[in-house]
Amino acid sequence: MNLLQIAESINRLGDFCGMRDIPELTPAALYEKYGFLQADVLVLFGGSILCGGDVLASAMKAGVAKKYGIVGGVGHTTKTLRENMRAQLSANLPAELSEAEMFALYLKEKYSLQPDFLECRSTNCGNNITFLLELLHQKQIPVPRMILVQDATMQRRMDAGLRKYAADGLTIVNYAAYRTRVCVKNEKLVFDNPPKGMWDVGRYASLLMGEIRRLSDDQDGYGPNGAGFIAHVDVPKKVQTAFSTLQKEDVGTVRPADDQFATKR
Repeated sequence: MNLLQIAESINRLGDFCGMRDIPELTPAALYEKYGFLQADVLVLFGGSILCGGDVLASAMKAGVAKKYGIVGGVGHTTKTLRENMRAQLSANLPAELSEAEMFALYLKEKYSLQPDFLECRSTNCGNNITFLLELLHQKQIPVPRMILVQDATMQRRMDAGLRKYAADGLTIVNYAAYRTRVCVKNEKLVFDNPPKGMWDVGRYASLLMGEIRRLSDDQDGYGPNGAGFIAHVDVPKKVQTAFSTLQKEDVGTVRPADDQFATKR
């Protein structure tokens, strides 16, 4: 097993999935690329690891949006988030809280901040988007400019989901909650400076591999030529090769969709 090659392959998938359209989440960075200082809405998705709450707090303090929301009910990442939240918060954390409600508590306790809205019903990336758009419509919040903050493993799929359902003319700014690198130390795969609440390397690799399968626009993917859940995504050849390398080396597994959290049709 070539650990250096494995680390390189994981990092290639991470770089592809963890979209960041601007180098930092500040009005200056927004203005330099898009010509505006504030988006209309910034949304943090509950699938993120714990550091997503810190990114949201920093963005709110910087004033990068007019409104701030958190989206997330109960899904495949909720158990891990709840365990990490319990280790961080001094207050009791009721077992029935959604991801959005947990992040709201984190934001209040750590930063004395409060989001403008929560969406607590969604269970997967697809209805994260559709329920968010329904809520924004109900609250009559215009969104010609939206910032998305999601776990780095799922950021590109979140972008593709919004592109499928959003109205024409929407400017989408992607800002993955973290960027991290896998390296080899003492003959083990480890993270170089892991963010708060980070997955273990094996689960991180599995999440990334599951995303590549979902992003593929073929009969097995979520694109228009498959399940039709997201807009088309071009998966570069180098990313496909990295995915194949991890499969051959038996690193992680492709995370299957969990029917428990599937959108009911």
